[in-house]
Parts: sequence; C-alpha cells; structure tokens
Amino acid sequence: MNIVRYCCLENVHDKREIILLKAFPCKWGRCSFCDYIHDNSEDEVAMNATNHEVIACVTGKHGVLQVINSGSCFEIPQASLQLVKETVDHLHIRKLYMEAWWGYRHRLDEMRDFFGVPIVFITGIETFDEYFRNQVLKKGFDFNSVEEVRRYFQSICLMVGIKGQTREMIANDIKILLDNFEYATINLYVNNTTGIEADISLQDWFKHEFAWLKNRPGIDVLFENTDFGVGAPEQL
Repeated sequence: MNIVRYCCLENVHDKREIILLKAFPCKWGRCSFCDYIHDNSEDEVAMNATNHEVIACVTGKHGVLQVINSGSCFEIPQASLQLVKETVDHLHIRKLYMEAWWGYRHRLDEMRDFFGVPIVFITGIETFDEYFRNQVLKKGFDFNSVEEVRRYFQSICLMVGIKGQTREMIANDIKILLDNFEYATINLYVNNTTGIEADISLQDWFKHEFAWLKNRPGIDVLFENTDFGVGAPEQL
C-alpha cells in the first residue's frame, strides 16, 4: 500500500508544507493506542530512498515546513535529515515544525543547531490527566508541572474522544492548552488496530462545544487522523 507522504496545507492558520518520513522504530513504542509505528523500519537504505522522493516534493511555497514520522524526529535517518537541511537552506525555509517524545526533551537544541532556523517542537501529551495518560494510554510521559512541559515544547497534541475520558477531563485539557501554549493539534481519536476505542458520543459533544477552536490561530483540529493530507493510502 502506497502512503501519501507530502501535502501542502492551505486551509490552516499557519500555511505550510508537511512531509511524512520513514524512520527507525520509535524509542518508546509502547503507547496503547498507537499503530502508526507499523510505518517504522530498520532498512536504512530503503528508508532514505523513500524519504528522498518525499523531500523532493517540497517547494518552499510558504517558507514553513512540518516534518513528521511515526515517532520522534531523532529517529529519522541522518542522511534524510541532512537532505531536509539542504532543502531548508536551498528554499530559504524560515520555520520548521518537528515532533519529539518527552524523553528527548534535553536534546531539542541539537536539532535547532543542526537546522539553523526556528523550530516549533511538538510533543504528544494527549491529556493532562496523569492516570489516563500513563496508565491507560501508556505514554511514558511524567512531568512536575505544565510549566516544565512549556519550557521544552511550544506545541502539544491532545487526543479527544476515547472511551474512559470524560467531558470534564477534555474541558480541563483545553483550558490548560489555551492558558499555556501558542500552538496545538487536537486529534479526535479514530479506531485502529489497537484495543483502545473511540467514544463517539463524547466526540459529538466536543465538536459542538468546541467548534470555535477551528478558528483559533495556532490550533489545528483534526477530525480524522489523515486531515493533514498525509498518512492515507494514495488514490490510484
């Protein structure tokens, strides 16, 4: 199955191109809801070949590029990262979005120094409810305060509409987000091959109660996990 790995996001507040690269296995790899890691590989030559084709699609149209993979940016092969850097330099891209698991928080400046442009770092916190985040979703994400998260990451991912969540939990997550972060992606959970299930009634409530979030600068709300245009099978 061929996967869509490039898209130009025109209907977002911060217009940008996005590329989905192949990478080595996720260092954590134990999130109970995630089957994205099936895109990971150990074949570095094949990964770099795929990534070369994807990176070649970047035009620099908006001067902003989001680089994602099924894990953290530190798991992308070095040769692919080098090609992204050459593309950033050649096309005068002025800002990057990249993702990293909490365990990499002390290494983020390595990427900033390597690319030499501002980077909005994203981390998947999913929820600020500690029990649900770590005992149900198995995120391996412990922190002492929201300020500690904000110290390292400018953007967070929240996940909405999972069985076991409550309206109060979600409302609290949104409040913390708005009070502390300039950027965020809010994902409505989509059933996949894992045992974690979506709560459709909770998602319907969220869509009605928080419809206005779609108009909030810096916040992207994804009703499907392919709403960024990547990750879906190519239409042949």
